[in-house]
Amino acid sequence: MPSPRGLVLALACLPGQTAQAQLFGDDQARQAILDLRQRFDQAVAAQNRLVDENTQQRRGLLDLQQQIESLRGELARSRGQEEQLARDVAELQKALASQQQALDERLRKLEQDVAARAPDASAGGAVPPVASDAAAATEKQDYDAALAVFRAGDFKAAQTGFAGFIKRYPRSTLAPSALFWLGNAQYATRDYKEAITNFRSLLTASPNHARAPEAMLAIANCQIELKDSRAARGTLESLIKTYPQSEAAQTGKERLARLK
Repeated sequence: MPSPRGLVLALACLPGQTAQAQLFGDDQARQAILDLRQRFDQAVAAQNRLVDENTQQRRGLLDLQQQIESLRGELARSRGQEEQLARDVAELQKALASQQQALDERLRKLEQDVAARAPDASAGGAVPPVASDAAAATEKQDYDAALAVFRAGDFKAAQTGFAGFIKRYPRSTLAPSALFWLGNAQYATRDYKEAITNFRSLLTASPNHARAPEAMLAIANCQIELKDSRAARGTLESLIKTYPQSEAAQTGKERLARLK
């Protein structure tokens, strides 16, 4: 059994040990709270970063959507402009074909008048046979049919029509015009070498024909498409020299300036 003195000493030491244990527990709790607060702050900071990144991504998506809408608008405007341009070109082609047909009519009548007067102007010359009205009408119908096919944009069929016309009516007053349109139909199908051949045939057979300057300009265009700039320059220079007052010569000057 412990002595009374030992018991007193044990009781005296007890309060100090309890205070020390309490102090140790407070430090751990305080450290745990600090650790918890630090983890909380880190979590908040991480969350803020995610929010910022999300906000930036949303802004990027909005900018991208705006760019896409802008491109769509530009594409729509471009398509609208192309469609309008196609309509304008179609209308111009129709107007040009109509004017060219009217010019062909006037040329045909003029050539027929010249041919009709030719026997009176020649002394002792043989009188050429006069074609019947029915034959002349058939000839004109064949020419008009080929021209209508050309105007419709069926250039392959137009080539067949004009080539057949030239073969059937080689001495027709419309033959030079048929050669001209045959060359244009071949140009439209990118058969540039054959087009050049027919344009040159027109120039050789009828150098003073109203279509001659245009035929020479068309030859230069074919040569440009064939990447033969040197030949094109020579043709354009010849056009300007041979037919200086023609509209084709004025166009030729502009194209010659671009080739130099």
